[in-house]
Amino acid sequence: MAVITVKFSDETEGNYEPGTTLNEMLKQKKAALSGKVLAAKVDGQLVDLNYSLDRNANVTFLTFEDEQAKSVFWHSCAHVMAQAVKEIFPAAKLGIGPAIASGFYYDFEVAEPFSPENLKTIEKRMQDIIKSDLSIIREEMPKENAVKIFKDLGEPYKLELLSDIEDDRVTIYAQDGFRDLCRGPHLPSTGKLGAVKLLGVAGAYWRGDERNSVMQRIYGIAYPQKAQLRKHVEKLEEAKKRDHRKLGRQLDLFSFHEQAPGFPFWHHKGLVIFDECVKYWKKVHKRDGYQLVQTPLILSDDLWRCSGHWDNYKEAMYFTEIDNIGYAIKPMNCPGGLLIYKNSPRSYKDLPLKMGELGLVHRHEKRGVLHGLFRVRQFTQDDAHIFCLPEQAEQQVVGIINLSLEIYATFGFRDVYVELSTRPKKSIGSDDMWTRAEKTLRDALDKREITFEVNPGAGAFYGPKIDFHIEDSLSRRWQCGTIQLDFSMPERFGLEYVGKDGEKHRPVMIHRAIFGSLERFIGIITENYGGSYPLWLAPVQAKVIPISRDQMKYAAQIVDLLVEEGFRAELDRRDEKIGYKIRDAETLKIPYMIIIGEREVEGKTISLRQRHRGHVGTMSPDDLVSRLNEEIAHKI
Repeated sequence: MAVITVKFSDETEGNYEPGTTLNEMLKQKKAALSGKVLAAKVDGQLVDLNYSLDRNANVTFLTFEDEQAKSVFWHSCAHVMAQAVKEIFPAAKLGIGPAIASGFYYDFEVAEPFSPENLKTIEKRMQDIIKSDLSIIREEMPKENAVKIFKDLGEPYKLELLSDIEDDRVTIYAQDGFRDLCRGPHLPSTGKLGAVKLLGVAGAYWRGDERNSVMQRIYGIAYPQKAQLRKHVEKLEEAKKRDHRKLGRQLDLFSFHEQAPGFPFWHHKGLVIFDECVKYWKKVHKRDGYQLVQTPLILSDDLWRCSGHWDNYKEAMYFTEIDNIGYAIKPMNCPGGLLIYKNSPRSYKDLPLKMGELGLVHRHEKRGVLHGLFRVRQFTQDDAHIFCLPEQAEQQVVGIINLSLEIYATFGFRDVYVELSTRPKKSIGSDDMWTRAEKTLRDALDKREITFEVNPGAGAFYGPKIDFHIEDSLSRRWQCGTIQLDFSMPERFGLEYVGKDGEKHRPVMIHRAIFGSLERFIGIITENYGGSYPLWLAPVQAKVIPISRDQMKYAAQIVDLLVEEGFRAELDRRDEKIGYKIRDAETLKIPYMIIIGEREVEGKTISLRQRHRGHVGTMSPDDLVSRLNEEIAHKI
């Protein structure tokens, strides 16, 4: 009988009979990680361990340390939660239950909202299901069979999902009689799930549409080991303390109001942080040869039709009418940049042309998904558009990568993860354009020796992209920057340059952002720092605190000196005890407290306290200025 040859990622090979499952291969290999393997990739495709091979293939086994396996783990736990809910609340209707970046959730339609006691009961039943080590079985069947199954089960939302599936065959996953419509993959059994905890419940519109039913969404987390779960829960508690919405109120940075849902109101102290980020951004971009521009907030419908946004992005846009002509409020800055390029004749000698824009954009987000500064309807995009010769594109992408990593490091983000997102189903441009664009991005990442994951089908509608994910102090990852290579819009807008040969040619356009959105980035750094911003960003950099009113005059002189030197300093004039004023300054997370007592007045010195560290020492005002300037210069 013919055998198949399988090459494993550990550089070993094996010969097997056709039809052998990956689980069986894993057992035969007796590898050290066998008990930790959760899923596998066959020739790059993510599959269950119960997947059987009937051909030669390359196989990579995945553990919880791999992001894709972690997603499989959490997705399987969502199914276990759905089974538990259906057993305890048989009338509940199933929605969807995906893995997310920090665990999983499942949506249910129930007559009454789930209570905290309900969650405890569901969690207990989940633990029992995990201990039972039930096999998770994949069933492939004709779509019409699945329709009958879920009709008999009385699951209207599953029937709605089935009606949207164009394929004739679908997959169902089952464990102990519980069945769910799902593409998978999943774990081979529930016993691999380990420790689980349900975190809370929230209302959510079915399929994110506020016109649909409100579901009850239960969030959860699971880990192979209890110690891992305990550590995660501790981080969640810390994250609650660092919630940027809570800190925004506490530190008087920003607010949101019912009169403008999703539109942030920046207060004075918050705007200081915003302006410092902008000041730094402008400085490094001017250094790197970017011309700073500004384009209008409102542009005609015709422009958005030409750019492709009308057909591919209209549902997220706001519209208005002026003099009986249709206009749109811009959701992106790129069309304006294209018009600036077209305004003057261009030569190959002018390229690359790098235009940076801190553009205010508006996007229609559903009210149910608005979330502080993380999800808003109005935000400032730190955009840039680079127009270059085709042969310059790779070098320009490398330059953007370098600038992005430099900016993230300035804010303390040194662990950066990179994704390459390829052509989506809904896109513009020829196959050749997409092939060339994807190759250019790959080559740039390889040249920079950057490890990256491929995210198939997640590119922008006009081109593939590189996405940057930064990791914060709580090990959470945030997608911020993006580099998008675009051959399509220069063609749509008829962009040209005169080449060395005197003929007209088409430039390449690179769209890029590094913060992504200033509002969201400030939310991220607020949580990363826990509101304890470094000196250069802090809204109030120093609080001068006299011990009694006798030292008020000298304290005011110190404040005047600091303000004249360009620092953000305040005088605490309150008739309160010194301990109270120091604690209050610590609560407001002010980096430095300058204590003035009789000794300091007599010696013309100051006593310096640093946030979280306490007393630093006594020094002259000039030494204080030098110290602060040095810290700001190094942005530490």
